[in-house]
Amino acid sequence: MDWLRHFGDEPQLAKPLAKCNHASVSSASRFEKVNEWVRRRPQNTHPVSRPSPAELSGRRVTLRPLTASDYEEWLAVRSSCRDWLVCWEPRPVAAPTLTEDRTSFQGRCAGRERERQMGFGYGFGIFLGDRFSGEITLSSIQRGPFQSGVIGYWIDRAVAGQGLMPESVVTVLNFAFETLHLHRVEINIVPRNAPSRRVVEKLGLRTEGVSIKMLEIDGVWEDHMRFAIVAEEWAERQEELTSLWLAPAKP
Repeated sequence: MDWLRHFGDEPQLAKPLAKCNHASVSSASRFEKVNEWVRRRPQNTHPVSRPSPAELSGRRVTLRPLTASDYEEWLAVRSSCRDWLVCWEPRPVAAPTLTEDRTSFQGRCAGRERERQMGFGYGFGIFLGDRFSGEITLSSIQRGPFQSGVIGYWIDRAVAGQGLMPESVVTVLNFAFETLHLHRVEINIVPRNAPSRRVVEKLGLRTEGVSIKMLEIDGVWEDHMRFAIVAEEWAERQEELTSLWLAPAKP
């Protein structure tokens, strides 16, 4: 795996939070902050379904479920970026690419709405003002002892590199931990997908390692790097991440 040399001989592995050193005021403050955040979370976090707001707001972006009326703008962006997107999309060998007709789009919107109602997943279009700019999902939500979900995303090549996706990811993380009360969220990325890796690197998400041949991407079983954040880490970093990516820009 030549690409691993970019990260060192071995991928960075997850490290548990260190125990509080009572001789250190900063360490004690850190753990008190986490404990206070945990105390104010609802005790019953296991129901299958959760209420979902109609939209989520970042500093510049608005995230909302796509509807049938978004089809033309969605198709225009997909068409202009097709060669940039298809090579990273889950697809078995010899299978057709994502069907882009109006009926199929409406069916996917309806499927996302069913997932939302059942609490299994949440799909959002990313809007910069009124301009559709991509999609982000919080999917594969597991309750019970897992309390976890997975974030996936894509963005219009015309607005890539402007920090819109890190902002969108933090917006979804805030929703996942503060509204859905999940305990863990992960993002899985093909190692050579440098633009997607830059998103999690900007956010400083923890690297857990590599899942070998995890998912079939464009007909090839691809390794994926796992990036994750758990509720205790979010409690420590919430103020930092939200002030950097969600709070109104200072004049």
